[in-house]
Amino acid sequence: MIGIVNYGAGNIFSITAALNRVGIDYGMINTPEDFDRFDKIIIPGVGHAGAAMQKLQDSGLVETIKSLTKPVLGICVGMQLLTDYSEEGDVNLLGIMPLKTLHFDKRIQEKVPHMGWNSIEFEKSCPLFRDIPNNSYFYFVHSYFIEHELTYTIATCDYGLPFSAAISRDNFWAVQFHPEKSGKVGEQLLRNFNEF
Repeated sequence: MIGIVNYGAGNIFSITAALNRVGIDYGMINTPEDFDRFDKIIIPGVGHAGAAMQKLQDSGLVETIKSLTKPVLGICVGMQLLTDYSEEGDVNLLGIMPLKTLHFDKRIQEKVPHMGWNSIEFEKSCPLFRDIPNNSYFYFVHSYFIEHELTYTIATCDYGLPFSAAISRDNFWAVQFHPEKSGKVGEQLLRNFNEF
C-alpha cells in the first residue's frame, strides 16, 4: 500500500484520482508514525520549493523521510525536495541527492514555465519505466529544473537544455513530470512503482 506524504504542499487530489483509476490502495501520512503503515511512499508537491520545504519542516517529517529505506517516489516539487538546494527561495532541501534545482530563466530562450507535453529518453532497463515506450510524452509544469547529472539521472528531457526528468539514488526515485496527469504512460509508471 502506498502512503502519500500530506504536508500541505501537494497535488494530492490528482494523485489519489490516478491511483484510484489503476486500483492502487493508498493512505495519508500526517505523522512520523504513519510511515510504518505503508510499503511505499509518494512525496507530492506543487508550487514553491522553499515554501514546500518549510511546510515539510513544520510537519516534523523531515528526519523520518531522510531515514527511509522503503521505496520513495517524489513528484514535481516532491522531486526537487530530494535535492541539496533550490534557487527557488535560495533554500537548502532534503539533500538526499547531491544535485541543485535551478531556474530556467536566463538559461534558455524558450517560454518559462515549461508547460505541456514533452518526450523523455530513459534507460530501457530502468524498472520505473517498464512497459513504457522510450521517448514517450509526459506532462510537465515547472519553472525550475534539476541539473543534468548522469550519476543520478534515469530519464532526460530537453527544453532549451537537457535536464533530469527522473532521478534515482538507492530507494529514492523522483520524476519532474506529473505521471498522474500523463495518461496511460503515467498510470503505467505508477503501477511500476507500486510493484517495487
